Amino acid sequence: MSDSEQGLSANTSDWPKALFYSALIFSIFQIITAAFHPVSTQVLRATHVGFLLLVVFLSYPAVGKSRPWQPLAWLLGLAGMATAAYQWIFEADLIQRSGELTDADMVMGIILIVLVFEAARRVMGWALPIICCIFLAYGLFGQYLPGDLMHRGYGVDQIINQLSFGTEGLYGTPTYVSATYIFLFILFGAFLEQAGMIRLFTDFAMGLFGHKLGGPAKVAVVSSALMGTITGSGVANVVTTGQFTIPLMKRFGYRPAFAGGVEATSSMGSQIMPPIMGAVAFIMAETINVPFIEIAKAALLPALLYFCSVFWMVHLEAKRANLCGLPKDQCPDPWAAVKARWYLLIPLFILVYLLFSGRTPLFSGMVGLALTSIVILGSAIVLRLPSNALRFAFWIALGVLCAGFFQMGIGVVFGVIAILVAICWFIKGGKDTLTICLHALVEGARHAVPVGIACALVGVIIGIVSLTGIASTFASYILAVGQDNLFLSLVLTMITCLVLGMGIPTIPNYIITSSIAAPALLDLGVPLIVSHMFVFYFGIMADLTPPVALACFAAAPIAKESGFKISLWAIRIAIAGFVIPFMAVYDPALMLQSDSWLATIYVLIKVTVAIGIWGVVFTGYLLQKLYLWERVIGFLAGGSLILATPLSDEIGFGLALLFIVQHSLRARKLKRLAAQG
Repeated sequence: MSDSEQGLSANTSDWPKALFYSALIFSIFQIITAAFHPVSTQVLRATHVGFLLLVVFLSYPAVGKSRPWQPLAWLLGLAGMATAAYQWIFEADLIQRSGELTDADMVMGIILIVLVFEAARRVMGWALPIICCIFLAYGLFGQYLPGDLMHRGYGVDQIINQLSFGTEGLYGTPTYVSATYIFLFILFGAFLEQAGMIRLFTDFAMGLFGHKLGGPAKVAVVSSALMGTITGSGVANVVTTGQFTIPLMKRFGYRPAFAGGVEATSSMGSQIMPPIMGAVAFIMAETINVPFIEIAKAALLPALLYFCSVFWMVHLEAKRANLCGLPKDQCPDPWAAVKARWYLLIPLFILVYLLFSGRTPLFSGMVGLALTSIVILGSAIVLRLPSNALRFAFWIALGVLCAGFFQMGIGVVFGVIAILVAICWFIKGGKDTLTICLHALVEGARHAVPVGIACALVGVIIGIVSLTGIASTFASYILAVGQDNLFLSLVLTMITCLVLGMGIPTIPNYIITSSIAAPALLDLGVPLIVSHMFVFYFGIMADLTPPVALACFAAAPIAKESGFKISLWAIRIAIAGFVIPFMAVYDPALMLQSDSWLATIYVLIKVTVAIGIWGVVFTGYLLQKLYLWERVIGFLAGGSLILATPLSDEIGFGLALLFIVQHSLRARKLKRLAAQG
């Protein structure tokens, strides 16, 4: 691994063998436990965290960017695995003496807490560990605080027991979800990426929109929306699709800051796009105990509106600056791209079907992953067959074999994969396909590390919150405000989410805000799913909001522009992301939380008009450049539609109509005068 590439950022083929095989064994362990459930959930969680610690310490140095000093790396990594082995070996004893810790328990518990904090610092920097340290200090010393913040006091042994043993600390629900659903879906995305899904999405978007007005930016929006269905990691999305789209946008005249803003905004939007939703959907489903399909349903319309809004902003900016697209002959044929790689869509469609038909995410993810590997291996074999008839028969036979899974269990699928691996070993080009699969397994572990470590560390917050009851104190403050003004309490919650989200990935941000802020919204009468979606959306918006804006700073080196300038554009382009959560609170039909389709259609029209008008206001252009007074009318029109007060809708629609009619007449008059002149 070169000194210039830190931790897991190097190509997996350049990794040291020890790190490569550790990550490979990690992925294999996760697949086996997901398919056959050979261990208890407590052991699964502990081993998952143990592997995370091993991979982190083998790859991330304590400081700087050079390769970690190996003796210390192995010492810390194996200490992490030892905490997992302790939970596995003494599982029965730990259950029997629950709450009564021995000296050995205390030592292992403290080692686990220290290692998780240090691993998180190496992977994500100081922000999240500092926040978790504050909560830990509150648990230890909160009895000395004044007023409502004071708690009754807890011993060190109680804190260690809460955090290192049981299921409300480091091994809490987020870690369980990371060890099951999230890891499977990350592996699923890694296999599709290795097989060429990014190329399929990019070529498809390029072929459909590359030649249109402002085509390169529209390609960024569409490809990021499609990427979001398989990756769900905003910053990773910026780095992958942005390498292609940002230089392309700049080449065709977009300002560097705008190009970076479009990519950052689109990529963060991928986290609200069902089915994967940055893996938060699975944690949300577990947290509020509702079926996954309900979360996906609630997210669908807001996600589509978000991307339509970004697409609209891009279109208006292209019109304002008169930015043409690529020549059509330079754009790929979108349907030829689909024809070349159509087979990669099969696992994705089946995954979505299973999730929306009510199957569990664990079952759906396992089937999706198995089908993806079968499709990749099978396509390598099919290319060697001499005729289309034989190829068709081969796919039919594979389909019939896999159908046996529903009668005889997952063992059938593993048997099919083993046969395909054996065939690939002996045919020409087959070993290259096996290498792709091997690297996909390692890539899955690579992508799972930041998510998994974050899920483990936020267990500190969950453990302290549940032990001390601090969430109810925070909720009471918001409730006191909200009794008089719901809007003000929503704004306070939004600010809390944006501040907490600075420098913290989406998953830990959602977990923190949902445990502290969401209960207050629920008590104010906001429906359960809507209150959790509200804090989730503003956790995502934090990655676009200055001064930290992680997604914008990820786009900065590609755009060759400052992250701050990119973030100023990003929050203008992503205006829908700030508007939709408020509108959903006032009218839950936007998240399909209503029995009336008419209510949903009405609120959909209202939101479309509001974000459409605000898009024009913030771009300053529709058919012509806007005057200042036109911007004021447009802003008031959008604002009135967002508010849920008596007559605000009527005023909003009236102002919107006035804005559009007078602007159209003015543009027509200017065009006529220009033609006469």
